[in-house]
Amino acid sequence: MQSLWSATATTPAFSLPELEGSARSQVVIIGAGYTGLSAALHLCEAGVEVVVIDAAELGEGGSGLNGGQVIPGVKHDPDTLEQMFGAGPGAQLVETVASGPDLVFGLIQKYQIDCDATRNGWIQSATSESALTAIKARVEQWRRRGAPVELLDRVQVARLIGSERYCGGWLDHRGGTVQPRSLLFGLARAVGRLGGRIFTRSAAIKLEQSGAQWRIETLRGQVVAPAAIVATDAYTGELLDAVRRSVIPVPSFQVATEPLPPAVRQSILPRGQGASDTWHLLRYFRLSADGRLVMGSRGYFGATAQATAARHHYRAVQEIFPQLQGVRYDYHWGGLVAMTGDHLPHLHELAPGLLAGLGYNGRGVAMAIVMGRLLARRVLGVSAEELGFPVTAVRPIPLHRFSQIGVRLAIEYLQLVATLARARARLAWQAGSA
Repeated sequence: MQSLWSATATTPAFSLPELEGSARSQVVIIGAGYTGLSAALHLCEAGVEVVVIDAAELGEGGSGLNGGQVIPGVKHDPDTLEQMFGAGPGAQLVETVASGPDLVFGLIQKYQIDCDATRNGWIQSATSESALTAIKARVEQWRRRGAPVELLDRVQVARLIGSERYCGGWLDHRGGTVQPRSLLFGLARAVGRLGGRIFTRSAAIKLEQSGAQWRIETLRGQVVAPAAIVATDAYTGELLDAVRRSVIPVPSFQVATEPLPPAVRQSILPRGQGASDTWHLLRYFRLSADGRLVMGSRGYFGATAQATAARHHYRAVQEIFPQLQGVRYDYHWGGLVAMTGDHLPHLHELAPGLLAGLGYNGRGVAMAIVMGRLLARRVLGVSAEELGFPVTAVRPIPLHRFSQIGVRLAIEYLQLVATLARARARLAWQAGSA
C-alpha cells in the first residue's frame, strides 16, 4: 500500500544508519517525525549536541503519511482556550498554537526545503446551517485577535472549492499545504547539516535514569544524555506505557486520484487551498502538485479496513465533486492520529530531564513542529510560565484498553449518521425538484 507522498517526494530519500555501539549526547530524542526533528533542529540551532533515534525508516509514521495541510490553531476556538486556562495563560496559548504556519513556512524558507509548499490558506466548509453558525463565531473570535480570516457564503465557498455541497465556510489565510514526506526529509537534512545525528531502525527497548543521565538502549546500541525527549505521538509503544495510554491512536485513511484533466482540475480548489469540512466524520481534501485530488477521513479497524475505508472515500469524492464521476484512484494509504481526551496537544514533564510532546488531534503538521520548538526551549531552560504552553504531568486515559473498542463503535455510529443524513438530503433535493 504505497502512499502518494512516498511516490512523489520532491526531496529525495536518503540513507540513515542504525545505531550501533555507544553514543553520548546532550539531548537524545526518541522519534524522528515532525516533533522530534523540529526539537532537534531548534536545539542544534542553539549549539546543543543531539541524537535522534527512530524505530522505523524515516517517513514511515504519521509525519510521512498525513494530508499535508498546514492549519493554524487547535480544535478549540480561542475564546474556549481562554476560558479553559484563564485570560493570561489562555491568550499566550492561543498565540502559540496560531504561530504554527509561520514557523513551518519560515523553516521551509530558511533551509530551502523543496516540498511543494503553497501558502494560499485553508478552508473549512460547513455541511449544515448549525455548523455555519459555529464557524461565524470562530471567525469573529479570530478577527478580534487580528488574524487574516474571511467568512464565506454559499457562492464564495462553491467557487473556491468547486462544489455545491456546502452552505458556507471560512478561509484562514494563514494556512497552506506541503508535500509532507518531502518536508520531513528536508527537516532531517537540516538537522544533519547542523551536526545532529539521526539513527533509524533503532527502536528504544529500554529507558532508565542513572544519576543525572538518561540511558536509552536499542537492539545494537545505547545513547546516554542528561536530557531526553519522547516524540512518538500515536506510535508510542509499551516502553513508555503511561505516555502510550494518554492518547488514543485512531486510523486515518487517504486516497489519491489519477491526475485530473486540466479543465476539471481548474474547477476544483482553483486557488490551491487545502480544505476540511464539518461532516460527522470529517473529510479533508486538497490537490497535489501533479493535479490529483487527495481525499482523507477517518479509517476503520479490522481486517477489511482498507476496502471499507476506500469505499467510504470514493462515496465522499462523488458526493462533494460529482464532476469526478468515473475517476481512477491510483493510491490508497493510511496511518494513525493521536487523539487526546480533551482534544488538546500535551507537553509532559515525565521526570527531571525527561519530556514528551504529543496528541495533535489531526492538526499535526503545524502543531507538531510547534511542539518540537516548545520542547527544545524547555530543555534550554525556558520556564513553564514563559513557554506560552502548559507543562503537565502525564495522565493516562481511564480504561484505555477499551478505548479502541469505543473509537470503533463511534466511527461506525457516525458513519450511520452520515448515511442517514445523505439520504435525507437526497429526499429533500428530490422534493424541491418535483
